[in-house]
Amino acid sequence: MGLSELLILAGALAGGFVSGLAGFGTGLTALPFWLSAVPPIVAAPIVVICSIIAQIQTIPAIWHAIVWRNVLPYIIGGLIGVPIGTLLLAHISLQSFKLVIGCFLVVFSSFMLLSRSALKIRWGGNAANGIVGFGGGILGGLAGLSGPIPTIWASLKHWSKDQKRSVFQAFNLSILVLAAATQAYGGFMTIEVGRLVLIALPGTLLGAWLGRKAYEKIGTDRFNQVILILLLLSGVSTIVSTLIFD
Repeated sequence: MGLSELLILAGALAGGFVSGLAGFGTGLTALPFWLSAVPPIVAAPIVVICSIIAQIQTIPAIWHAIVWRNVLPYIIGGLIGVPIGTLLLAHISLQSFKLVIGCFLVVFSSFMLLSRSALKIRWGGNAANGIVGFGGGILGGLAGLSGPIPTIWASLKHWSKDQKRSVFQAFNLSILVLAAATQAYGGFMTIEVGRLVLIALPGTLLGAWLGRKAYEKIGTDRFNQVILILLLLSGVSTIVSTLIFD
C-alpha cells in the first residue's frame, strides 16, 4: 500500500469518526487527506459514497428520534433546491459566493462559541423547516454546502442532541443519495473511484463506529459545542480551499 492509499485510509477513518459523532462532516474532515492523494474530481465521489456508508451505519442509533412529519419538510425542500442550485452555477461567481458563506460560518460559529447566553429560536413550523431545507439544497447544488443552513437552524432551536442529529442525518442522507445519483449519471463514478472506496471502506466503518460510541457518551451541551466547532472549521476550510484551489 502506497502513500496515496494510506492517505485515503487515514482520511476515511477521520471522516467516519466525525460523521459517527456529529451526523455530518465526512468531507470536511477527510478532504484535507484525500486532496493530498487524488484530484478533486476523484475525491468528490469518494466523499459522497463514504458519507452514505457512514450515515447508513449510524442512523439506527438515531432512528428512534426521527419524527418524519417534522423531518420531511427539510428533505422535500432540499431535494427541490439541489437542481436549482446546480442551474445557478452558470450565473453566479462561485468563488465569491463560497467566500461569503465561509466568512458567515466563521463569524456565526465564533459568536455562538464565545457568547455566554445561547441564542434560541422558538418559532417556525414545517413551512420554515421546508424553507431551511430548500436553502440547504440550493447551497448543496451550487457549492456542495448543503449542511450549514440546516445545522445552524437546528443549533438555534431548543432541541436535544438526538432531535438535532435526527434532522442532520435524515437531511444529509437524502441529499447525498441525490448527489450520488447525479454523479453516477455524469460519469464520475469510475473504476478508480471504486478501487479507492474499497480502500477507504475499513476506515469509514471503524471511524463511524468509534464516533457513534463517542456520541453516546456526550451530553447536549458538549454536542452543541462539537457542532459549532465543526461549523467553524467548515467555514475556515471553505475560505482556504476557495483562495487556494479556485
